[in-house]
Amino acid sequence: MKSHYRDDDEAGYLDRYAAAGRDLALRVYTSRLIGRDPSLVMHGGGNTSVKGRTKDFFGREVDVLWVKGSGWDLSDIEPAGFPAVRMETLLQMAQLETLSDADMVREQRAAMLDPSSPNPSVEAILHALLPHTFVDHTHADAIVALTNNPSGEARIQELFGARVLIIPYVMPGFVLAREVAKRIEGVDFAGVEGMVLMNHG
Repeated sequence: MKSHYRDDDEAGYLDRYAAAGRDLALRVYTSRLIGRDPSLVMHGGGNTSVKGRTKDFFGREVDVLWVKGSGWDLSDIEPAGFPAVRMETLLQMAQLETLSDADMVREQRAAMLDPSSPNPSVEAILHALLPHTFVDHTHADAIVALTNNPSGEARIQELFGARVLIIPYVMPGFVLAREVAKRIEGVDFAGVEGMVLMNHG
């Protein structure tokens, strides 16, 4: 895969979206780079996020996850396409044993700083759990071609070894977040380059 990241393009986004803050402006730029490569976002799939701090209605500093919102395409997403969701709420939900889709959607909406924003991705809890500031979730053709066969896990292990964490397929949303939470406990991410969600991306 060839990188299309360009310093001059980055500078343009930082200038154009200065009001959104540096990290969110960069998130818009890098999300568009991903979204414009059809081999990375099969059928428009995938989502991105960035963690940071911002002020709520009362001027208090809060930790949030800006995560792709429903209805937005990564190829032309704007800052408005990343609803800010309180990290505290997302991490608390991750501790629950069970959570229905309806309750998850409702509580994520209740945790948004701007209730007029689009619904956060169903993968918001998963993004919150990962220790990285920027999280990219793609449905890359190359990876899906490897995982979607009976020997997929063995093939991924053979190709990537310990450089990736392999997560067996479970339904996206809360169940997937819980599975990832179990599997990343105690993991030293210093030597981990990514995570492969079997039959997913």
